Amino acid sequence: MCNNNFSLLLLALGTLISAPSAIATETATGAVSRPALTVRTTTLREEKWARQLTANGSITPWQEAIISAQVVGLRIAEVKVSVGDFVQAGQVLVTLDNFVQGTTDAVQARVIAPDSGVISSATANVGSLSQPGAELFRLIRKARLEWRADLTAEELMLLKKGMTAQITLGEGRVIRGTVRAISPSVNAQTRYGYALVSLPNSAGIVAGAYARGTFDVSGGSKKLQSLPQSAVMQRGSKSYVLTIAANNRVHEQAVQIGQRVADRIEIKQGLKADEAVIESGGAFLTEGDTVLMVKG
Repeated sequence: MCNNNFSLLLLALGTLISAPSAIATETATGAVSRPALTVRTTTLREEKWARQLTANGSITPWQEAIISAQVVGLRIAEVKVSVGDFVQAGQVLVTLDNFVQGTTDAVQARVIAPDSGVISSATANVGSLSQPGAELFRLIRKARLEWRADLTAEELMLLKKGMTAQITLGEGRVIRGTVRAISPSVNAQTRYGYALVSLPNSAGIVAGAYARGTFDVSGGSKKLQSLPQSAVMQRGSKSYVLTIAANNRVHEQAVQIGQRVADRIEIKQGLKADEAVIESGGAFLTEGDTVLMVKG
């Protein structure tokens, strides 16, 4: 009788000892399956965007003429123009005097503007002697400026003469221009070439100013697939999104991105049309996490 009671006691203790282990296993299983985060999902959306190429560069003169005297030894008697003055073709810029020896008579010569435009530099001084080829003035011909955009070889190959460009200067002034010329090579050291964009209205613009612009290289609008920018993350040079795999588990999916417009970003490759992607909050998740999905 005593032995039987002892056996029952051991059996009861065994049951009590094993029960916490079963409870712990059940708890652990529940912890694994419990969603780590509730997330909103989205899918690729078809868009029609103009494909744009962005570049930086400077405003430069279309052509700049160097004006000098063609005779030697004549004294500059009068300088009639200064920097910033607009001149017409044939307008007198400087008068030169050469006094005939033994008389008070002077033989007078003139330096005239070869074209209309704006004087951008003036080094002529009254009383100095003229020297052939010595610069007296610089003239921006026709007062015409253009934008010189710095571009890589790959970018230059996307451009064509006559393409439109929008140039932004200073405090948001936007000018629409046209590609006039494209360099056929790039600098061996910088690996950059340039495109010259004609500016139809350069009033109030200063040569040498920095400008940023965009080229429309699509010839209109093209169809593409996009996601909200909040859905796309970067790791080094790689872009990826978080998709929802089997059992509502998170999966990192590499994607190839393109241009950005407002809060959207082009997805060139890496996703299927109906694949669910986590719209935001991806920074709080890692590969294999379990989530609860809410469609956007």
